[in-house]
Amino acid sequence: MFRILNDHYAVNLLNANLNTNYADELRVPSTQNSALELVKQHKEAFEWIQQAVELMKPDNVHICDGTPEENNTLVQEMVARGDLIALNPEKNPNSYLARSDPSDVARVEKCTYICWPTKEEAGPTNNWVEPNEMMATLRGLYDGCMRGRTMYVVPYSMGPVGSYLARVGFEITDSPYVVCSMYIMTRIGVPVLKWMVEKQLPFIPGLHSVGSPRLDKSIPDSHWPCNDKKYIVHFPHLRTVASFGSGYGGNALLGKKCFALRIASALAKDEGWLAEHMLILGITNPEGKKKYIAAAFPSQCGKTNLAMMMPTLPGWKIECVGDDIAWMHPGKDGRLYAINPENGFFGVATGTSLHTNPHAMNTINRNTLFTNVALTDDGDVWWEGKTDDVPEHLIDWTGKDWTPASKEPAAHPNSRFAVSTNQCPSLDPNWEDVEGVPISAILFGGRRPLTVPLITQALDWTHGTFFGAAVSSQTTAAAEGKVGELRHDPFAMLPFCGYNMGQYFQHWLDIGNKAEDAHLLPRIFQINWFRKDKNGHYMWPGFGENSRVLKWVFDRSDEPLTPSAIAHASPIGFLPTDDAIDIDGLEGVTVETMKQLHAVDVPGWFSDLASCEHYFSQFGDDLPQGIKDQVALLRRRLEEYASSPAEAR
Repeated sequence: MFRILNDHYAVNLLNANLNTNYADELRVPSTQNSALELVKQHKEAFEWIQQAVELMKPDNVHICDGTPEENNTLVQEMVARGDLIALNPEKNPNSYLARSDPSDVARVEKCTYICWPTKEEAGPTNNWVEPNEMMATLRGLYDGCMRGRTMYVVPYSMGPVGSYLARVGFEITDSPYVVCSMYIMTRIGVPVLKWMVEKQLPFIPGLHSVGSPRLDKSIPDSHWPCNDKKYIVHFPHLRTVASFGSGYGGNALLGKKCFALRIASALAKDEGWLAEHMLILGITNPEGKKKYIAAAFPSQCGKTNLAMMMPTLPGWKIECVGDDIAWMHPGKDGRLYAINPENGFFGVATGTSLHTNPHAMNTINRNTLFTNVALTDDGDVWWEGKTDDVPEHLIDWTGKDWTPASKEPAAHPNSRFAVSTNQCPSLDPNWEDVEGVPISAILFGGRRPLTVPLITQALDWTHGTFFGAAVSSQTTAAAEGKVGELRHDPFAMLPFCGYNMGQYFQHWLDIGNKAEDAHLLPRIFQINWFRKDKNGHYMWPGFGENSRVLKWVFDRSDEPLTPSAIAHASPIGFLPTDDAIDIDGLEGVTVETMKQLHAVDVPGWFSDLASCEHYFSQFGDDLPQGIKDQVALLRRRLEEYASSPAEAR
């Protein structure tokens, strides 16, 4: 049964006829007694597990205790079966490579559903099916789906165990790859169970199956079992997740996008906080003053690179709190405080190098689980962009021979690494602070070759909310579909918002409206590392040089929301003055370049505004008046700017 916010119980998705004697018949190994006894002390959790066993019919049940010994056993079993490849211990100690089925390589947004009781609650940007209809579909798929397999029960915490900001969940899965990934990405096992039992905590139930029962064990099993039918389903009103058919990434690691964003965003709306697709970094100036910045970009737009940046500005330091998800709560002092609910990095390997992200390379050189990268002849991993020199021979991500003459990439464009946060050499010392870290600035960005300046500051919180609502970006390989198309991705949450996006906009406005002192809220900025010149070349070098832009953000977050010596007003927001961003030593970047990077492209902005209005129209009455007002204000400022003399601009 599934706990919901009013402490009653929801419709039983599993709908199994419970055998009251089955509690003592769970096929749990004797070594699992301690974990089993803890689970039995949480009545709702134990009943839910019983029902899952009745429906899914596994051969065995393994309740995860979260110990290194358990994880190592699962890893070695997968190596023995050929599901994982052990890498060269001299090149990358205690690291392994998995190869997915070619049909299971990314998020499947077309198969992702947000099943509120009504379609209006899900909103026009989410796929919706009536909950009872979807439950019936899932029950049919789950019936017997684990025959011939082991059911793994993973108790986990999103956020530090014991923190009032953390939330707990269970994932039931038949994939040992998922278990070992959850071991990296979350806090799992007995410590979580003890906390759940002591406080009798409500939990987020998550069901996952690869959808490939082993009915005939004389037939060799697939190294990556999955199903052509895929369902990634969320019942936000029941605080429940159900996934079927995929073993990959956020489709299967239910603590990540499913819980920490889609379900958590609905929790956050009800409870007055924000669950966001954002990195968190700490930045310290040469004088020792430190601030924290959160930033939202669509997938594969440089979140991990920014979170782990090695700054080029002398005396500046950047430390990583998290690279993907931020839970932000209003603090008693009026500021927003954020935690990273995850415990690991699930980063894109392709393009990661000592040039683009040296800290990441020094994070993933041991104890790492790679997926869909290429294998070198000496047992190391490789992907496009890792080195300037391309190996003469590789085994590609599909297991085939590869040479530089091959037509297909050696590593899948969405190839991944999973690694513990604690291995990051630039890890912020406060990353697990149970109170969170205070956020001084929030950045929104995407891949925009035209129109959007390098950096713009919002005029106030409401204008900043419009920045977030208006985010658009070129698509990448992180999701199924065509790469390179421009699509609207509000707040970088389009695939991850667990309720009506129009209401989500209003929730952001409400956070600002309810603040006792708006000056204590984070300053909001729009950034664009990807602007190109007329020849199609990137105008800004990016990577470590982005610290020069963050310095301006750092300085402006102390200033009033007015023009200053380093910022001037424009129709789109505050822009840096020509000399505000330090470009000393940057080859090919001149004052003229900076002028172009911050030029107000009036025709381009009118085009963007028209695109936003068309996109916003789908929300109908759910589009907040505050967003409508921002559209009108931007149009008016652009018209006034366009009609003013050039010398007055």
